[in-house]
Amino acid sequence: MALTDLKIKNAKKRAAAYRLADGGGLHLYVTSAGGKLWRWKYRFDGKEKLMSFGPYPEITLADARVIHLEHRRKLLSGIDPMAEKKAKKTAQQIQEVQNSFERVAKGWFAKWRHGKCERHASYTERRMNADILPLLGPRAIETIQSPDIVAMVQAIQERGATDVARRALQTTNQIFRYALALGYVKHNPAATFRPSDVLPQKSTENFARLDKADLPGLLRKIEFYDGSPVTRLAMKLMALVFVRTSELIGAEWKEFDMKEARWDISKERMKGGKRPHIVPLARQAVAVLNELWNYRKNERWVFPGDHDDKKHMSNNTILGALKRMGFKGEMTGHGFRGIASTILHEQGYNHEHIEIQLHHGPDNDVAAAYNHAKYLEPRKQMMQDWADYLEKTLNAGKPVPFMLRTESKARVRRARSAV
Repeated sequence: MALTDLKIKNAKKRAAAYRLADGGGLHLYVTSAGGKLWRWKYRFDGKEKLMSFGPYPEITLADARVIHLEHRRKLLSGIDPMAEKKAKKTAQQIQEVQNSFERVAKGWFAKWRHGKCERHASYTERRMNADILPLLGPRAIETIQSPDIVAMVQAIQERGATDVARRALQTTNQIFRYALALGYVKHNPAATFRPSDVLPQKSTENFARLDKADLPGLLRKIEFYDGSPVTRLAMKLMALVFVRTSELIGAEWKEFDMKEARWDISKERMKGGKRPHIVPLARQAVAVLNELWNYRKNERWVFPGDHDDKKHMSNNTILGALKRMGFKGEMTGHGFRGIASTILHEQGYNHEHIEIQLHHGPDNDVAAAYNHAKYLEPRKQMMQDWADYLEKTLNAGKPVPFMLRTESKARVRRARSAV
């Protein structure tokens, strides 16, 4: 007799599992624990097979009969319903692997890294492998939604790495844009919210710096700094060229062309790693470099480390010297850039010339390849004028041959013997 809903509801568990037939091989399998499963027993190519349709009551009696009828029609047309179901599942699994977030992400990275500096590309790949792929990688990319991405970036932020979380979101957004372009997804869930919606607000970083009125005092304290002569010369050169601290302390002798009075810094050493930088050297800057040559520990670093000449000067050395001179919380190495920018603008120098000398500007590859050498002649004059201004500012009180004062031969010998 065919099953009824009442008969199914009244079916109780027994010591052993049993079946309640509905006809045509369709039956309800009642387990010893009381579970109820729809099954269909049929034969194909002479072999008996058993196919599951799902549990009751999720699959109702009416649902089970519809599914049963569909599969019987396939069987009558010469198709094995179970083999077909397995083949579809396998195809879906293959498709999911091919469209996994990890596979698409690696495809994006292979394309994106072209033209990027190796250091930047390696950092991006390392962060992607460490922070993004462990959480999103195995999943089919079309199944990932905005809350999944939010959970990923918040997990990174919770360990105190807010900046890394922001970059992870940026990278994920780029991966989904790539996937969208290739048809792997129909929308970009990483673009539906802003970093500020799910991450703490990024505080604006203001580098401490002195006002123009305090510049003479700063220059005099640098000139008569009684600490390491190499540190004193580093601060003098920083004032003259106003590059970033990391760019200064990592300077190598091979980067300088003393005959042409210019300093060529490779793009790999510049912030962002997208374009090189040319620093015209005023005669005062050349004088500082000539003096630094007396303190060299090797042929590589202009500013070698105090305790390890295989490394360059620490990025805290200049900051520490400024603190010793009484400028704690008032001046940093980066502050020289702000002072130079403010005064040069006040003096009427071309804004674009100043910005290029500060290594500010567009990051696209074409502009980057062009702008590092743009306006070189007027920049040379500007940098010489700036050095002359500093010398004049220093000499506003008692005359001091700014950037030209040399150490005594005895002090040089003592400094070198201590290396």
